[in-house]
Amino acid sequence: MSDSTDREKRPGRREDGPRSDGARSASAHPRASKPRQAGGNERKLWTSDGKPARSAAPGARDQQRGGRRDEAPTPEALRARELRAVRPHHDDPEIPDDVSVKELDRVAYNELKTLSKENAEGVAKHLVMVARLIDEDPQLAHRHAISASRRAGRIGMVRETLAITAYATGDYALAIRELRTYRRISGSNEQLALMVDSERGLGRPDRALELGRSVPRDSLSPASQVAVAIAMSGARLDLEQPDLALAELEIPQLDASRAYSYSPDLFWAYAEVLDDMNRSADAATWRAHAERAEAALDASVADDDLIEVFEEEVEMFEEEVESDEESGESVQAPKE
Repeated sequence: MSDSTDREKRPGRREDGPRSDGARSASAHPRASKPRQAGGNERKLWTSDGKPARSAAPGARDQQRGGRRDEAPTPEALRARELRAVRPHHDDPEIPDDVSVKELDRVAYNELKTLSKENAEGVAKHLVMVARLIDEDPQLAHRHAISASRRAGRIGMVRETLAITAYATGDYALAIRELRTYRRISGSNEQLALMVDSERGLGRPDRALELGRSVPRDSLSPASQVAVAIAMSGARLDLEQPDLALAELEIPQLDASRAYSYSPDLFWAYAEVLDDMNRSADAATWRAHAERAEAALDASVADDDLIEVFEEEVEMFEEEVESDEESGESVQAPKE
């Protein structure tokens, strides 16, 4: 468990740069129900606050050439210009016949209701493909996310998905730009950890720390607080500050007596920083905590599955009883 190969896979490692699986918050995976689903080259087109640079702003060329600007461009025209600037050409990837919009999370699909029915279904199928492919083929997942964004670029969840796939492919500049757009549309800071880690991916740990401190930690969900702490700790390691990296992780959720979905990643990250500080015994202790938390969570999931099956069987039996009672036939209750 302490060999170098395993260590490189754990949170906050400087050798790896940003993580593709751990720095994300609990909501980072595209929202589809099956299968789980729920993770580049910098383009100098945008300023630090996510708005178009002056030279790239809509209508700037017309003004420079003395052209007329009597009519303001429509939102659709602005979106088309933005897409041409960032992604001048894109071919929609193929969608298999077995893909159904029912695979998309219901809450996510409800966000698409502002679109026409045909467009909403097309976008939904691309998002389902993102969920299917994000782990095994992030490049193809990213192409599907681009297709969804071109058709529904004003939907926050779609821009969030595009950011996640950009991050997964290593295009951190695009990821952070799309995350800023998502935050502006949705008003949510729940993807702050991914933004912090994208700044790390661009080699800007100082900006990553500044961004992480810009949002009150208690305004985030517990899972997002943990994800931000891990990303901030990684930025401290980038700056060769292991003591401060350890302090970033010493948050209320660092409790070995409790196991939540975010606990194993937090415990592993804490163990890694302790290793960097040559505190091998303490690191081994927290690795053991992480393994126990993972085992407890796996057992809990298995128990939940068993309960679900039992409840379904009871419901089926009750329906049969009601049917038989209506027909006037007597039914013998099953033996316990």
